[in-house]
This record gives sequence, C-alpha cells and structure tokens, in this order.
Amino acid sequence: MITVGIDAHEDSYTLVAVDDVGKRIGCLTVQARQTGHERLLDWLTEYGTVEIAVEDCRHLTRSLEAALLIAGHRVVRVHTRLMADARRSACERGKSDPIDAEAVARVALREEGLPTATLAGPERDLKLYSDHRKRLVEHRTALQSKLRWFLHELVPDLAVPSRGIKRATVFALVSDAISTIPGAVAEIARDLLDDIIQLTSRINSLEKQLAAIVKIEYPTLLTIPGLGTLGAATIVGETANITRFTSNDAYARFNGTAPSPVWSSNHVRVRLSRGGNRTINAALHMAAVTQLRLHGEGANYLAKQLERGKTKKEALRLLRRRLSDRVYKAMRQDHATTCTPRAAEPIPLQNQPDHDLVIAA
Repeated sequence: MITVGIDAHEDSYTLVAVDDVGKRIGCLTVQARQTGHERLLDWLTEYGTVEIAVEDCRHLTRSLEAALLIAGHRVVRVHTRLMADARRSACERGKSDPIDAEAVARVALREEGLPTATLAGPERDLKLYSDHRKRLVEHRTALQSKLRWFLHELVPDLAVPSRGIKRATVFALVSDAISTIPGAVAEIARDLLDDIIQLTSRINSLEKQLAAIVKIEYPTLLTIPGLGTLGAATIVGETANITRFTSNDAYARFNGTAPSPVWSSNHVRVRLSRGGNRTINAALHMAAVTQLRLHGEGANYLAKQLERGKTKKEALRLLRRRLSDRVYKAMRQDHATTCTPRAAEPIPLQNQPDHDLVIAA
C-alpha cells in the first residue's frame, strides 16, 4: 500500500508518496487550482491503490478532499502536532513543503484511527447556518444597544420593552415615535431601525431553515424535553457526524460533560472538565435548565440527586451528562434511519461550495 502525504497551501499542494516502510518514492507540486487537481489525480493513478493523508487545515483542502473522495480515494487527516516528531526523526533537516508532506505520510503510516474525511450530510449545513445566524444576532444586538441610547435622547418617555426591539409591534412603535423628529441623531436612529428590521427578517428566515432540516433529519433528537430546534441544530452542527464517536462516554469527553479523574490511592475524586466543545456544553446546559423550569423529568432527577447528598451544582452537572447520553443515543438512531449521504456528483471544483465535507473519526 502506497501512502501519499499532502502539504497544503493557498497557492499550491505538495505531494510525497512513501512505501510501506516510509521511504520516499515520488514527489509532486501542483497549483491549488482546477488544472492542479486534474494533474494530481492523474499522478496518483501511477501508484494504483493509495491512502491519502492531508495536513489538518480544512480551509485550504476542502475542495481537494472532495475531488479525492469523488475519485474513490480514502482520505485521512493528520493534526499538525503529530508531524513534529516525524520531522525530527527524518534524515533530511530543515523545513520545506516536501519535508512536511513526507512527515504527513509517515504519521499516517504510524498512527491508527486518524479522522477520516467523508462527503457531507446535513450536519455541515446546520453548522454553517447556525454560525451565520449567531453572527447576525450579535450584530443586531450591537445595533439595538446603540438605538436604545438614541431613543433615550430623542424620546425619553418612550417605553421600549426589554429585549423587545425584534418584534413587529415594537418596530412600528419606535418608527412612529421618531419618524418626524429632525436632526442627525433621529436620521441615524431611523437607519439603525431599518438595519435591525432587515437583520431580524434574515434571522427569522435562517431559523426556519434550521427547523426544517432538524425536523426532517433528526426527529428523535427533538423529542428530548428542553431541547428546541435551535439547540438541536447547534448540537448537530458542532458534533459533525455522530458515528465518529464509538460510545456515549467518548461523546461526553468531546462535549465536556465527562468529569476528569483527580484521585490517587483509595480516595476516588473527580473534577469538573473545563475542556471539550463548550458550544455543545452550553446547549446541553440550556436544555437542562429548561427541564428544571418545566418541572418535568429533569426536575425529578435533580431532586433525587439532592436527596443523595449532591449539591445543586453537582446535580446539574449530572443532569447535563444524562442529557449528553440521551443526545448521543437519539443522534445515532436518527443517523441510522434518516440521514443518507449525498450523491457524489463530479461537479466542477471551482464551483464547489464551502460545505462539501464533514470529518468523521
């Protein structure tokens, strides 16, 4: 089996092929363009069946990986920290693109269980839409804060509901109050209001798109009490592909709900994990808090933990972990029943979108 390592840059890709003992047997540098992709694929045919190892820099290699996957190659990812030892142990000193590409290939030979690239499903769309919505909400919040100060100056007696400058009735109320006021402050306030209205329309549209995808692809996930469509979309987008986690324990370590052991001898103790994906952790926390507010199964579970001597913080952490396990089970079930991979159509590389791939371990 020939292993090919790729060192990617914005303008070029450098490929180094090594045999099963790590000896370099070929090297190629191509432009990171359509013609370079075609030349690269032709060069790979000289070696028959190969495994492709790519340095983990998704923003540079997404279209290349799509072309490789469509051509039928297996593509694995190598984190940059794993390449340091491979470079130090090489006979050739220094740092260059061929040296880095060879280090990538040798790491792929040495390490097992590296993340594998696959053609994307709906998870990538949910990730992109969720992130875009978050940016728009942050921008709208900044405009709302500025508008409130202008309204305090222009119409101090106007009662604007807290967190209310996102509803049609409040838009009409503010618009009527400042529509006839002259001056620069009032003009800027009207511009800010128009921008907020446009952002709100786009945010609402994105929320409908997210809800439509989640309801079709992850119906079981939505049955978990306290977890709405936005929270579910965030979790799915950040998880990427639930099948890359071998167990609910592995998923809990990924999202930070699994405690870290800090014990020795016979005194067993654990500590709150500060690592993991904090976005998923926050979504699970919001679901737990919502369950407590609804006085449902989450509140009953918390009460049982308090009776056993746990503090409220400890009980809430246990509830988050319980939710993590339920989310893992629900996503596995939904992935098995509703999520199907997209057809690998050979679309032109220069027109491929930025969401062609999702990484699975």
